[in-house]
Amino acid sequence: MLPEAEFVGYDPIKTAPPPPAAPVPMHPLRSAAYIGASTLLSMTQGLGMNLIATNIPQIQGYLGATNTETTWLIAAYMAPNVSLSIALIKIRNQYGLRNFAQLSLAIFVLVSLLHLVVTDLQSAIIIRFVSGIAAAPLSSLAFLYMLEAFTPARKMTIAICLVLTNISLASPLARLLSPTLLDIGQWGGLYTFEISLALIAFGVIYLLPLTPIPRAKVIEKLDIISYLLIAIGFGCIAVTLVTGRLYWWFEAPWLGVLLAIAVVTITAAVIIELNREKPLLDIRWIASKEIVHFAGTILLFRLVVSEQSTVANNFFQNLGLLNDQISMIYMVSMAAMIVAGLSCAAVMTPERVPAIHAVALMFLIAGSYMDSQSTNLTRPAQMYASQACIAAATALFLPPAMSVGLSSALKRGPNYILSFIIVFLATQSLGGLFGQAVFGTFITIREKFHSNILAESIVLSNPLVVQRVGQLTAGYSRSITDGTLLNAEGIALLSQQTTREANILAYNDAFLLIAGISLFALIILLTHVSLRALFRNRETVLAIQTS
Repeated sequence: MLPEAEFVGYDPIKTAPPPPAAPVPMHPLRSAAYIGASTLLSMTQGLGMNLIATNIPQIQGYLGATNTETTWLIAAYMAPNVSLSIALIKIRNQYGLRNFAQLSLAIFVLVSLLHLVVTDLQSAIIIRFVSGIAAAPLSSLAFLYMLEAFTPARKMTIAICLVLTNISLASPLARLLSPTLLDIGQWGGLYTFEISLALIAFGVIYLLPLTPIPRAKVIEKLDIISYLLIAIGFGCIAVTLVTGRLYWWFEAPWLGVLLAIAVVTITAAVIIELNREKPLLDIRWIASKEIVHFAGTILLFRLVVSEQSTVANNFFQNLGLLNDQISMIYMVSMAAMIVAGLSCAAVMTPERVPAIHAVALMFLIAGSYMDSQSTNLTRPAQMYASQACIAAATALFLPPAMSVGLSSALKRGPNYILSFIIVFLATQSLGGLFGQAVFGTFITIREKFHSNILAESIVLSNPLVVQRVGQLTAGYSRSITDGTLLNAEGIALLSQQTTREANILAYNDAFLLIAGISLFALIILLTHVSLRALFRNRETVLAIQTS
């Protein structure tokens, strides 16, 4: 109620504020331009991250390094990239994200140019670290440009579906383009393409401005301290997840040191944020039941969709197939993602989120189980259907989950959007690395197990083993006349085949594990939905009885 002094001259009809004007729809051509800009930014960021990760064997030869050493290029890129999204929102509010993005893209182009003259691993690692910093705003810009193109009613449905589909397409597209780019210019071909995308993106950002927001001085000194602590912690975790499987978790003491540093720095950041009036991150809200459930769901999904980006691709590499020999499977995956993304955009509503998630999990179960029946004769053509199912699940699951989480954050106010974006991007970045680490480690352990089992049966007293050794050495009998050497060569060849079969069995175990995790998640989802419906019906009956 108004104070008594304010009743004088008060006319509710004349002084009531006018209703807000309806937003003017964007012209279809301009809207298409913003959608294209978002797609370009998604591809620039995604390809920049995946072109190196998918071509480690080729790059290591150029740099004269081992596979383990070359993997540090991925670790150097991800170390700063996984945490920079935390700083971007406040940077946007104070300086404008467009200005920051233009500066970052300019640095990104310069750094990419330096790649063309790098011939040693140490310099390449430093340059990749700077690239990870410079590329960080691109994913946020991709979201903003896609949201700009649609009316408010469609931002939470069509816009989110399209931008997340674009981000998912980057991984298979990088593998599809890599053989051609390497043929054109080897190491330089990858970065010439990356530079071209960055230059086009720079022009697009200049020509298509985002709707400006009021700027204010929001960055405080403690924000910088908190961010640095979080960046160090997240960076240490990223490096550990990328390199831990290669150096092995319990054999390299520095991996434990990195994890200890991560625990200390993140704990210190949490303590600082809990005792601030205007925190960088709302830790209490992030630790709430609703957000923990959301983060756990997204993290679990990122874990299981590693089936396609990590397990399936490594399975084909283990069979000796290269990117250009399995290019068709990437086309199938991309087509499935596009169809699933558009279908999700057409049917997604808040009420249908559980149903869409259930369909995505069923696709994951079916695709992973089909892949678990692989043999040494399996080729990409036998995996088209299964990989299409998994690609469709990737495009179906994320948009509804993000829409629900973002809507929840918006209800609490714009300050909670930052905390939500941090949760989402952290689970995506670190969740992807965690999935690669978990399944890579699982496959290594299972391969050793199957190798031991198979090796126990390879004894020369077994007539079948002797026969197999004779078959393998038949082609060498004319060039190797010494019987002992010929027999040793046969045993070595049989040992190689045994290792290959052990690897195939290990990958089948990983596929089956993913199917089992997806089935468990589906059971939990159906149980949760059933209990909610039961309680809702019970409350309705009680309300009718009391009335």
